[in-house]
Amino acid sequence: MRAYLLVVVLCGLFFPALLAAADRPANVVLIVSDDQGYHDLGCFGAKDVRTPNLDRLAKEGTRLTSFYVAWNACTPSRASFLTGRYPQRNGTYDMIRNDRVDDGHLYSAEEYAVSPEHILGTDVREIFLSNVLTQAGYRCGCYGKWDGGQLKRFLPLQRGFHDFYGFCNTGIDYFTHERYGVPSMFADNDPTTQDQGTYATTLFRDHALNFIDQNHEQPFFLYVPFNAPHGASNLDPEIRGTVQASPEYMQLYPPGDDKRAERRRGYVAAVTEMDAAIGAILDRLEQYQIADDTLVIFFSDNGGSGLANNAPLQGRKSTMWEGGNRVPCLIRWPGHVPAGQVSDAFLTSLEVFPTACAAAGAKLPEGVSYDGFDMLPVLSGKIASPRKEMFWERRGEVAVRVGDWKWLDSKRGKGLYYLPDDIGEKHDLSQKHPEKVQQLQDRLAKWQAEMQAAEPRGPFRDY
Repeated sequence: MRAYLLVVVLCGLFFPALLAAADRPANVVLIVSDDQGYHDLGCFGAKDVRTPNLDRLAKEGTRLTSFYVAWNACTPSRASFLTGRYPQRNGTYDMIRNDRVDDGHLYSAEEYAVSPEHILGTDVREIFLSNVLTQAGYRCGCYGKWDGGQLKRFLPLQRGFHDFYGFCNTGIDYFTHERYGVPSMFADNDPTTQDQGTYATTLFRDHALNFIDQNHEQPFFLYVPFNAPHGASNLDPEIRGTVQASPEYMQLYPPGDDKRAERRRGYVAAVTEMDAAIGAILDRLEQYQIADDTLVIFFSDNGGSGLANNAPLQGRKSTMWEGGNRVPCLIRWPGHVPAGQVSDAFLTSLEVFPTACAAAGAKLPEGVSYDGFDMLPVLSGKIASPRKEMFWERRGEVAVRVGDWKWLDSKRGKGLYYLPDDIGEKHDLSQKHPEKVQQLQDRLAKWQAEMQAAEPRGPFRDY
């Protein structure tokens, strides 16, 4: 009888806590690297890059091998997954950056203040994932590369985030935090130079950990868009052509035999340093025993840049080849996403918004056209991917994938490819299958008409 009473008492003590844990919506941690190559993770085959924590994430979750972003460079890609909409639909369908930096021009404060890089941003009518999750009762923090506009109305705190530390343009020097000589770091809504000299990845890691410390007892959305391993945005050409890393991580790799090899050394060191920061975030989730309650998504914002390894894909960042738009992706949510699995399902970053909302139990806003879907049933093996097609358009260059076929028309090349047999896009089949080319061109034209008919958004569209 006493044993029975003990069981009753224990159930009374622990059942409410178990019920609360079961009822708690999932935390969402979205980690994005910058210009990381498709091959530049151990779990994607790299032998010359150390990524033990990303490899651990792959082992504990699912590795996606046919995952695409919506644009082949940073600004539109990020606006797309944060809004769940094609760049052509949300209005941010090109880069927000100044071109004068290409010839070494140092902007004065007054000149920079009225430059396109400073005054443009994603349309304020767009609803961000952070807006939806804040409305659902989440605490939201963003630490890293925002790249959605620098004026106050475009900053994260006006987009649903409660806390922000990072920079809002496309790239910075990792130590000075300047973009081609212009101080670029923000704390919430205010520019700051307080942490100059501290490596950027370290700062973003520490702010992310502090956010978890402060919010682990409630549902949260943590967005960590690292700038690693993007090139350093410095006017000095010797620095500008490199990816910067801390000395201790540079020492993990032998010196290069030539300039390119030495620059590759900086790139892989920066990847490993970012990997260590990701490991600290994963460890902090485990420390608070909330790892099982947390959906973690990792991917690169676009294909790898010149120092990256995108094998076996052709092309790189800014191209319409697979190397520009297909990126490494890892997803972990114990009990919901299988561990140690590899999925070749056709999926994209457009799925991130509805997937996060589904994990949070938050409804998608009414009256908004979304271009993705909840991919959790796909990852769990319940259904095949509903994704049958994907479209890319940039400055007159286009690409379309329908099923397993891809057609592209760009300055660097043109052709039709059957991806299951030719992931490297080496064999143009357009002459052999002209009917397939026409089919994909017709689908592209219908998509372009749909985007043109969508409610117009700035900053680029005329309306």
